[in-house]
Amino acid sequence: MHPSSGTQESFNALSLASKLTQFAFGSNFNCLNSEGCSSFLPSYLYFNGVGAKKTKVVSSLSLSSIGTSSIRRIVTEFNRAIRFHCERIPIGFASVGITSGDSNGLRDDGLGVLEDEGLSYNGIGSKRPKKVLILMSDTGGGHRASAEAIKAAFNEAFGDEYQVYVTDLWTDHTPWPFNQLPRSYNFLVKHENLWKMTYYASAPRVVHQSNFAATSAFIAREVAKGIMKYQPDIIISVHPLMQHVPLRILRAKGLLKKIVFTTVVTDLSTCHPTWFHKLVTRCYCPTEEVAKRALKAGLQPSQIKVYGLPVRPSFIKPVRPKEELRKELGMDEDLPAVLLMGGGEGMGPIEATARALGDSLYDDNIGEPIGQVLIICGRNKKLANKLLSIDWKVPVRVKGFVTKMEDCMGACDCIITKAGPGTIAEAMIRGLPIILNDYIAGQEVGNVPYVVENGCGKYSKSPKEIAKIVSEWFGPKAHELKAMSQNASRLARPDSVFKIVHDLHELVKHKNYVPNQYSTA
Repeated sequence: MHPSSGTQESFNALSLASKLTQFAFGSNFNCLNSEGCSSFLPSYLYFNGVGAKKTKVVSSLSLSSIGTSSIRRIVTEFNRAIRFHCERIPIGFASVGITSGDSNGLRDDGLGVLEDEGLSYNGIGSKRPKKVLILMSDTGGGHRASAEAIKAAFNEAFGDEYQVYVTDLWTDHTPWPFNQLPRSYNFLVKHENLWKMTYYASAPRVVHQSNFAATSAFIAREVAKGIMKYQPDIIISVHPLMQHVPLRILRAKGLLKKIVFTTVVTDLSTCHPTWFHKLVTRCYCPTEEVAKRALKAGLQPSQIKVYGLPVRPSFIKPVRPKEELRKELGMDEDLPAVLLMGGGEGMGPIEATARALGDSLYDDNIGEPIGQVLIICGRNKKLANKLLSIDWKVPVRVKGFVTKMEDCMGACDCIITKAGPGTIAEAMIRGLPIILNDYIAGQEVGNVPYVVENGCGKYSKSPKEIAKIVSEWFGPKAHELKAMSQNASRLARPDSVFKIVHDLHELVKHKNYVPNQYSTA
């Protein structure tokens, strides 16, 4: 077989896999058959020869109800290409110095990747700085924000004792089309029905585990290289798609007892089942609701800690006086203020809401404003320029992308934002009542009742209704604003990120990966 032919077969497999993602894995599950195969119908992935000396991974797609010849040809080509890729092209760690021998880079226990036979690993216990690898993906801004918060907390708490690296595993260490994950996500969330279908269809364990198993056949080598080049002592996943494939690799290489693998869940209430994997050392949950979901997914109480959502360490520092912050931001020092946010990209009905606030916060009877607005437009320069050109009746400050969000929140009395978990957690630390004006289907759905039912804020998609709520908070319903501020402060967990890094430090220090009790301390 010439190299060009093998390359073409691999490309065909990836291309066909990409085109056939519309065929979801079936829900019918068959137990091990007489040949030691477990199958999922109508589409299935199985590991052939359980217990045999030589193990082959075979991924196959079969369609029983589609009779067109063109579909059958695609299926036949897909099956042929996958079998070629799995049987002829090593998917183990040959590219990082591990010999494949007669097993074609495949484990004997059917995990699909080869055990460590040649790659040295420094391991825990040496005097070198310990290395932390944080796995994330830019599917929304919250995952990177949590990763950077954890990195900053390690640096602040332990200095040079730890070297912390943040990597987008899918973008940086997988081939096409898998490295298009962030772009695919951004497309899907802009089309709500597509995102709902993707989110809920992949939720059943039989579906996502099968998908991860099939995906591993293509990306195991690249992901192994991406992980092992850092020689990590600790791996932290802050993304729901960063558990299954890395853990399969670590288990295959016999590194689960040498590397602390943890998950930091960054969703406050509803969260996708892929967040939870039974092989993690620790699963850090932001709320009791998420902890219950982790238990339901099969994790042991000893694996779970409820510390809160990790936010930037700067939010722990004492809050400066509002007047001082407002003066620094160019705001009126005396008027109550509302913070209007559109995320890093300045999305949502920002302009319409700002205009409604401009009307409602101006009292025609006295001819004076009763409040002011601070607008964060993120990277949306067009929106910022548009807002700056408006002749406002009330004080309005327009900012682009800001790095000191703690100061912006500290200068205001309430906030209008979409239901992103990071922003909600930060607002609660600052004691800000929250008006939610939107949410992403799936993972952010539960954040709305979490805020509303805990008495921390309200929900409305109407700019006029939102403006009315704010004007009442700054006027006759000031007592409601105060009560919601107290409720928000009560739910806040400002030191969560430091609790997480200190717990990780103890895990590495004592090699005591699993404590004896479920903890919320």
